[in-house]
Amino acid sequence: MFQVPGCRYRPAPTGYAIDMVNIPNYIWLRGVTLITVLMLFSLTACTPRQLPPAKTPDRAQISATLPATDNQLPATDLPAFEDRLPATAIPATAVPEQPVYLPDYLPKGLSEAFRLPPGYYATAEAANAAFSLKLWSPGLGSTQSITWWTYALVAPFPTIPGEVSADELRGAWAGESSGPFAGLPLLVDEETRKVFSTRWGEPADGAVQVLPAENLIEAAWTQRPSWGIVPFEALEPRWKVLSVDGVSPLSIDFDPTGYALSVPFALVTPPGLYDWSLPIGNRDPNRLTVVNMTGVTALVRGTALMMERYGIPYPARDIGSLLASVDITHINNEVPFYAECPEPALDWPWLISCSPPDYIELLNLVGADVIELTGDHFGDWPPESMDLTLSLDEAHGMATFGGGLNAETARQPALFEHNGNRLAFIGCHIGGEVKTETPEHALATDELPGAALCDFEWLAEEIPSLISQGYQVIFTFQHQEIYSYPASERLVADFSLPAQMGATLVSGSQAHQPHGFAFDSGAFIHYGLGNLFFDQYHYCTDYACDRAFIDRHVFYAGRHISTELIPIRFMDMARPRLMIPDEAARFLEIIFTASGW
Repeated sequence: MFQVPGCRYRPAPTGYAIDMVNIPNYIWLRGVTLITVLMLFSLTACTPRQLPPAKTPDRAQISATLPATDNQLPATDLPAFEDRLPATAIPATAVPEQPVYLPDYLPKGLSEAFRLPPGYYATAEAANAAFSLKLWSPGLGSTQSITWWTYALVAPFPTIPGEVSADELRGAWAGESSGPFAGLPLLVDEETRKVFSTRWGEPADGAVQVLPAENLIEAAWTQRPSWGIVPFEALEPRWKVLSVDGVSPLSIDFDPTGYALSVPFALVTPPGLYDWSLPIGNRDPNRLTVVNMTGVTALVRGTALMMERYGIPYPARDIGSLLASVDITHINNEVPFYAECPEPALDWPWLISCSPPDYIELLNLVGADVIELTGDHFGDWPPESMDLTLSLDEAHGMATFGGGLNAETARQPALFEHNGNRLAFIGCHIGGEVKTETPEHALATDELPGAALCDFEWLAEEIPSLISQGYQVIFTFQHQEIYSYPASERLVADFSLPAQMGATLVSGSQAHQPHGFAFDSGAFIHYGLGNLFFDQYHYCTDYACDRAFIDRHVFYAGRHISTELIPIRFMDMARPRLMIPDEAARFLEIIFTASGW
């Protein structure tokens, strides 16, 4: 049996979990990587990756091993959502000086996008207008074109309820309040009030609170608990988007015809005139990109043992389709693949920190698009293990960042361009002076592979440079491992630095126990997500390492507009599942309290 001399083992405090801190003090002799490999890698490292408009999981393993999801929307009598031209076409039979009725309740964005051709003018008087753009309703007349204006039901980010029913929402508007926000007025701006007063009737006294659009978010946070309705284009990360009857406008497969807060507007024209088209609505699916960020993956020890027993897909049984269903899925794989990796065992006398090459199929199964390599263990094995890891990732179409064949290539970002959104993933390892459990051979050097060492002078140049090229920067930290829900003072101080440099997201990859959140300099910060696939089941105090997050970030038209928290819980040493609502509510209360909210 393969064994590293001089290693020691300290049993974990409970059951069969192994203490992560124990590591081998044997360091492999490391050779010089081939120059030709370095040149090829550096030539391709910074090429933006073009992704298809939307990713649909089509791998055979998913249909064979993972449950299908039912995304059927309720039936509706509204017109079907159709392809529309982005600009107004000029009618062939235009008559000079024809009035077009544009009521004052139209959203400003729709009024501005609807450009009248020569010979037509806008009027607020409906009586003499032959043409009109107004709220659609059955029996409206000769409806030539329809566009949808989508709104979101929102609450401050640290809000626990995630869904209300359409009946509860309409009841609140009518003054018959019920559900989790009973007795609270809906916060809206004046434009939104006009739209929904036309659609639903005037709100009951005290049912809504009208504020300037620019004041809504601050007012909502100040008077928590609170909720409101905002146009889709007004979303920002400090809002939590609530589903209505299980439907969220953030979903990739969103259909406005099945959503209570999508408002149809129709262009009504005389019979026989079919040349006009409306501008596309305020939620264009071709401008949306959804990203999954995850915590620690280490396919070793107990996790590997379960995979050997139940099959490589086993850890993804309950969450695989969820991970694979978005446009870009991030996986923080903290150990290398190695052809001579020993067989997994719980009683091995040291931390086995490699995975057999065929375990790449699990990452492929969950739709991994970008692999983070900032972990502690890429130097535990000979340099060819990093060569193999990079080769396998590339062969399966996965970009890499945060680690590489040497210090220079380890710093290269992974660049993506999807639906007009440019995203740059960049990450680094804080180093042994802070992260004391890190082996000294984990970090890349000028000649040897490993993780990228954090250099804040480099980051102060690199992050603004990427921003100047139009990228939203997603920064990941392999930082200090602590076992508490609140972030340490050092985590708070260091995570604020890339935020102040302009990063859009700052995500902690190191945490085995999940931590809280912050908003800093316009950035969303999550100090630690917890484990994704790792064997610390029932390991931490109060089983805290059994809980974790998948963070689902939504980008639209070049902006980060929302983050959806997806709480997960481990069933054993390998397999997480989605939390049920009561579990999720208790967990979010703990985490929001730890965040100081």
